[in-house]
Amino acid sequence: MESFTYLLVEHQLIKTERLILRPITLADAKDMFEYASDDDNTRFVFDTHPTIEITRQKIAEFFVATPTGKYGIEIATTGKFIGTIDIRIDPMNRSGCLGYALNKDYWGHGYMTEAGFAILDLAFQTLQLERVFAMHDVRNPASGKVMQRLGMTYEGTIRKSRYVKEEFVDDAYYSILKEEYKAK
Repeated sequence: MESFTYLLVEHQLIKTERLILRPITLADAKDMFEYASDDDNTRFVFDTHPTIEITRQKIAEFFVATPTGKYGIEIATTGKFIGTIDIRIDPMNRSGCLGYALNKDYWGHGYMTEAGFAILDLAFQTLQLERVFAMHDVRNPASGKVMQRLGMTYEGTIRKSRYVKEEFVDDAYYSILKEEYKAK
């Protein structure tokens, strides 16, 4: 089997019915800053960006420096960059961790679920992973609903799992196995 890195690079552009998942560049800074500077959007996931220059730095350091498995979410008909989705691979355990962020102006339209299914297809069909998991701050149940719509099963809550924005947070964990995904 080919390496996970090679397969992710080979599949760095994914098209769905309404979306294009693609590499993130500095050209996305304006659209990313639109949501990364909004406390409602960043409350549970990362520090709010005070300036567009910080957004540009974060793009360079996180998305451009190590782009493999990280995708910008673009609406196909308009070209609007509305969020990110990524899968981090644990090769030894043939598993992946799914993460995402979406501009609140696009919540409730099924975009994240659509992007999530595209990444699960990649994970189970192309990468042949055995398990994909995700977690969310328990104070953000909407993120858990996305995981449920993706067919993930709640596994439990890890108390004080992460230190975010100067406080410890509890994370709810969900996962889906290859055989469960293929059965759907």
